[in-house]
Amino acid sequence: MTLSRRFILSSTIGWSAASYARILCANDRVGVGVVGFSDRAKDALLPAFAKLAPELNFEFRAVSDIWSRRREEGVAFAGKLNGKPVDGVRNNDELYQRKDIDAVIISTADFQHALHGVEAVRAGRDAYIEKPLANRMEDARAILRAVEETKRVVQIGTQRRSTESAIKVREYLKSGQFGDINMVELAWHVNQPSRWRRAELVRTLRKEDTDWDRFLLNRPKVTWDPRKYLEFRLFWPYSSGIPDQWMVHQIDLVHWFTGLRHPRSVAASGSIYQWHDGRTNPDTVTAVLDYGPLDNPAKGFQVLFSARMGNASGRENELFFSNRGTLDLTTTHISADGGLTKGEAEKVGTQPNIAVETTLVPNAFRPTSAANTGVDVSVLAHMRNWMECIRSRRKPVAGVRAGYDHSVALCMTIAALRSGRRVTFNDAKQEVVMA
Repeated sequence: MTLSRRFILSSTIGWSAASYARILCANDRVGVGVVGFSDRAKDALLPAFAKLAPELNFEFRAVSDIWSRRREEGVAFAGKLNGKPVDGVRNNDELYQRKDIDAVIISTADFQHALHGVEAVRAGRDAYIEKPLANRMEDARAILRAVEETKRVVQIGTQRRSTESAIKVREYLKSGQFGDINMVELAWHVNQPSRWRRAELVRTLRKEDTDWDRFLLNRPKVTWDPRKYLEFRLFWPYSSGIPDQWMVHQIDLVHWFTGLRHPRSVAASGSIYQWHDGRTNPDTVTAVLDYGPLDNPAKGFQVLFSARMGNASGRENELFFSNRGTLDLTTTHISADGGLTKGEAEKVGTQPNIAVETTLVPNAFRPTSAANTGVDVSVLAHMRNWMECIRSRRKPVAGVRAGYDHSVALCMTIAALRSGRRVTFNDAKQEVVMA
C-alpha cells in the first residue's frame, strides 16, 4: 500500500462525531497511543505524560512500533507507568482502527515525524510530534495542510518555548529594552564518538523482526540496512544530523523571539573531519542565516550557527547582540558588554547606548528535572500545555506553524550544506531556491 493510500484510508478509520465530542468533556478520560518507542519516548516524553496523566485524566492505551522488540519493551514500560496493561499494535494502521485512541505521542525517526503526523490528524487524532517536524519541504507542506484542514491539536516538541527562561527573555526582547538584535551566535559542541550510535542494537536487529518498507515511507527504496534503521541521524535522507537535531531547537527560539518566519538566505558548510565510521552526515557544521524583513534588506540581523562533534570546548552557547549589549540566553543575563560607549558615541556625535545589567531568571541554567520527579522540567511543562489544549481546543505554544517555520530554516540549511551554494526561499511557492 502506498503512503498516500494509507493516509486516505486512515482518515476514515476509527473516528466519529461521538468520539470527537468525547475529548471535549472534562470528565472523560483521554486515551493516548504511543507511535514509536524510542529513547526519547522512554527517557522524556512518556515519563512526563505519566506524571501529568492522573491529574488531567489521561492514560496510555496502546504502543505502535514496527519492530517487535521495541513494541514489547514499550508495552511493558508504558504499562508500568500507567499502572495497568496497555496493548501493542504492529503499525499505525492498526492503531487508528481502535476507537479508544484520542491522541498520540509521536517519537519516531526524524524524517518520519511529519508523515506520521499526517496519518494521525487525518485519522482524527491530536498529536504531540517530536522535532524536527520535517527535513523536506514536501513533508512540511503536507503536515501543515493536514493540521489546518483537520483542526487537530498538535504540539511540536521544541519544548524550550515552555521554559521560564525562554518566556522571560521573549518578554524582555519585546519590551524594547534591548534594542534591535543585530547578531546572534548559536553553538552546540560535543566530543562524543558514540553520539547517535547504536552498535549493540544494530547487531541484534533482524529484518524479519520489523517492517523495512514501512520504515522507509516516502524515502527511496533501498536494501535492508540496520544502521540506517537505528542510527538514522548519521545518514541522509533520513536525517541531516546536526541541523535536524541541534540547530532546530535554537533557531526555533530565534523565530519565537523575533516573530520572523524564516531566513532570507542561508549559506552553510560542513564535513566529516573526526568520526570516519561510515556515516554520511557531517560531524562539523557552520551555517550563516540572514534574517529580516523581505522588503527591507537594510534591516535585519545575522545568525551564526556552529556545531562540532569532535571537541566539546564551549559546549552550548546562545548569545544575542544589540548596539546596547549582550544577552546570554543560557543564563538569561543581560550585560553592557559590547554596547556603544560614551567615548565611541562622541566620535560621531551621538549618544551612548548601554544596556542595564540584569538577570531575568536567577539560576536559570537549564534545570534538568522538576523537583522530586526525575522528569525534565521543560518537557513536563510542554506536555502539560499540549494535554490542556486537548481539553480546551486552544492552540499549543509550539503549534504546527512553529514546526513548519523551523522546517523551512532547516530545509534551507540542508540545501545550502549539501550544495555548497547560498539559498533563499520563495514564499509564493513555499520552496527553497538556489541563489
